Amino acid sequence: MSPALNAEPGSVAAATSTSTPRACRPRCGACCIAPSITSPIPGMPHGKPAGVPCIQLDEDLRCRLFGRPERPAFCGGLQPSPEMCGDDPVHAMRWLGHLETATRPA
Repeated sequence: MSPALNAEPGSVAAATSTSTPRACRPRCGACCIAPSITSPIPGMPHGKPAGVPCIQLDEDLRCRLFGRPERPAFCGGLQPSPEMCGDDPVHAMRWLGHLETATRPA
């Protein structure tokens, strides 16, 4: 078993998991809400704070910028995984919240 599968949410091992990628869960949006994004986003020129939904999140909780060049690199680097997504959006929000706390600058 990969060390990342045993990692605590928010740990470096969990954040760098090499588990098989998965598709986004319908109507989740956790990765567009939970983390802070410091780079500009169309409509949010200063990025967004943690816990604030991205302005590019649509009514179906899907990213309007997915696959487009203006999508921030941070977003493209955040890939769904069993560790991050768990079984429901509540798990994903909690896991991403731990990651946000663990990676917050001092």
